[in-house]
Amino acid sequence: MLKKLDAVAARFHQIQALLCDPEVISDLNRYKSLMRELKRITPVTESYRAYLDALRAGEEARELLNSPGLDAELRELAEEELEQARAGAEESWADLKILLLPRDPNDDKNVIVEIRGGAGGEEASLFAGVLFRMYSMYAEARGWKSEILSANETELGGFKEISFSIEGEGAYSRFKFESGVHRVQRVPETESQGRIHTSTVTVAVLPEAGEVDIEINPADLLIDTFRASGAGGQHINKTESAIRITHLPTGTVVECQDERSQHKNKDKAMKVLRSRILQAEREKQSEAIAGERRAQVGTGDRSERIRTYNYPQGRVSDHRIGLTLYKIEAILNGDLDEIIDALITADTAEKLRNSGEG
Repeated sequence: MLKKLDAVAARFHQIQALLCDPEVISDLNRYKSLMRELKRITPVTESYRAYLDALRAGEEARELLNSPGLDAELRELAEEELEQARAGAEESWADLKILLLPRDPNDDKNVIVEIRGGAGGEEASLFAGVLFRMYSMYAEARGWKSEILSANETELGGFKEISFSIEGEGAYSRFKFESGVHRVQRVPETESQGRIHTSTVTVAVLPEAGEVDIEINPADLLIDTFRASGAGGQHINKTESAIRITHLPTGTVVECQDERSQHKNKDKAMKVLRSRILQAEREKQSEAIAGERRAQVGTGDRSERIRTYNYPQGRVSDHRIGLTLYKIEAILNGDLDEIIDALITADTAEKLRNSGEG
């Protein structure tokens, strides 16, 4: 681990020098890439520097303690310094173990979120709309941009399904834990007897794939146009601006009719298509990951869930980590950080255990 840390520190100084090179400054793409790398390794370098400083301070304190004829007051100060140095070294080393864990290469990417009503009919569709609002508000609070890519609205204003993109630094690192079945327990507005209904909504979170991530042969695409239509005849488009793209080798089908422009709909549909195909390829490469994702997303059955939103009790429970919070209104208004931070902490702890460092 020390060799790895020395290499990271050397790379840190190398990047700093490169960023002052006129040739690098004039190459915008390279400059941005080096800045991203510098930002990523700066916390490691700083923690390593703090660790080495603590070791040096501890060594100096030990040398002082071994000095002959040391008076009581100086000895007490040296012992305090030695204890502080030891604690500082342990804290920095713990930080380094976490910082050096393998990074998810998708963490910095934008995301595409797909929400679909599961068990529960119209009530599930309405809750799909609630989750879309929750994620949109969370993105807005973090200064991220969200955009609807495709939506299938119901008569009562819910969504049978809706997909949208979220653009922002580290979006995938925060949203990836939302994949799975979300269960809601509440009394529907249409329920006259006041009975609590249980419904489910499935959420899938995909890292957005750029053109450099996956190359799609235009010959493999079947593109159909049709007239867009909304729930109850709303937003009916008299021109064939809606787009359906079928990727023939995989059978992946994506529709987009949100925009009035056929060109814009095609761009949005291609964005979703690339991300779905890339995700499918990754799953094919690693059956373990595929199994895990299937287990997370499941079928939308009521018995499968990662999180429950219980309106009568005002609670939200994440079943993966046993976390229950009694602030359902705040959470549904986009206050998700406490849940997501707890999931990240649990994920980090699991990685440390698996690496033998925990």
